[in-house]
Amino acid sequence: MEEDLLGKSAHKVFKIKYHFVFCIKYRKDLFLEEKYVEFLKEICKGIEERYSIRFETMGFDEDHVHFMIQTYPRFSPSEVFRVVKSITARKLFEKYPDIKKELWGGEFWSDGGFVGTVGEGINAEIIRKYIKNQGRKPEQLKLVDFV
Repeated sequence: MEEDLLGKSAHKVFKIKYHFVFCIKYRKDLFLEEKYVEFLKEICKGIEERYSIRFETMGFDEDHVHFMIQTYPRFSPSEVFRVVKSITARKLFEKYPDIKKELWGGEFWSDGGFVGTVGEGINAEIIRKYIKNQGRKPEQLKLVDFV
């Protein structure tokens, strides 16, 4: 079982989790390349250090990624969405400028995405299993538990 952390600040204790899904623009299958998956994991570790965002679980399919994220109540889901999408895209383009050619000089992520709240107990475990079972081809399935 994943370790659950209680967030604490001032006179509050909290546990807020979200399930995010981001799709690569034009549904390009870039996550079939391990270098992009590994670098995205590094970027997320950097985001954890800089922001009050904890990446609990990540699951990669060839053209999209699922995150279970824990954060403080001072961040709205849309703020977390914006921070993660913008930083990951910028850093991926900096390290791998050739990606822009594959995406016709555009953005890394498709507009929009999915965000849902995750309650603890059975709900969180169902989402964890769903994320871990992503991938159409078992040989390309990439999983990351940050705990």
